[in-house]
Amino acid sequence: MDQADKTFAPALAHGDIEDVFSDVFVVSGAMETVLMDMDWKFSRNMTVVKDGDRLVLINAVRLDENGLASLEKLGKVTDVMRLGALHGRDDAFYLDRYGATYWTLPGLDKDIDSDAVNTRVLSEGGPLPINNASVFLFQTTQIPEAIIRLERDGGILIACDALQNWISADEHFCDASRERMEGMGFFTPANVGPVWMQAAAPGAEDFKRLGSMTFQHALCGHGKPVRDNAHEAYTQTFDRLFGH
Repeated sequence: MDQADKTFAPALAHGDIEDVFSDVFVVSGAMETVLMDMDWKFSRNMTVVKDGDRLVLINAVRLDENGLASLEKLGKVTDVMRLGALHGRDDAFYLDRYGATYWTLPGLDKDIDSDAVNTRVLSEGGPLPINNASVFLFQTTQIPEAIIRLERDGGILIACDALQNWISADEHFCDASRERMEGMGFFTPANVGPVWMQAAAPGAEDFKRLGSMTFQHALCGHGKPVRDNAHEAYTQTFDRLFGH
């Protein structure tokens, strides 16, 4: 069956692929969903890590044909990585288009309904499709969540919902979502996702372990990159939320 005949979530509005660190790229796009019986529209980010000629997509955001052409100029998509239970809308599109390997979280490995998908489950100390990288798995949460750490540029964290950095609403928000999310405290620098906190109910010990890691930068599933002072900024947030 041709990909055009299969049903995938459509591509939504998105920006250009931005080069944020050496061989690390971010593209921001729209997310449309229904939560709490209300329509929401806000932004989300996909991170692309280039390893040789291979591309690893993290927190996948489906791009339009022009965006895919730009992506394919960077290299060959070989792996798709899911770091959060609340993401994954566009993973199946990329797995089908590129025949990529799917790296997902414990408990989420059956979410892709295809025997053709080569699925690998992330584990701390286990194999990864990126050289000089490691995975941090939250151990106390009610839903699976992970963070990737790249051993470069002083340490780069790639997060999903646990770490966010929305400073303000952007062009991918609708007015109703912006107003609601202002009231919910989403627009806070170096934040822990408010809705994720409710759904995941993380324990303080996970953030104590995370704060003990060395990193200078953070690329999150939502919001702008945090450059240079990420460890200091998030440690202050962990202290505020968990008192350690």
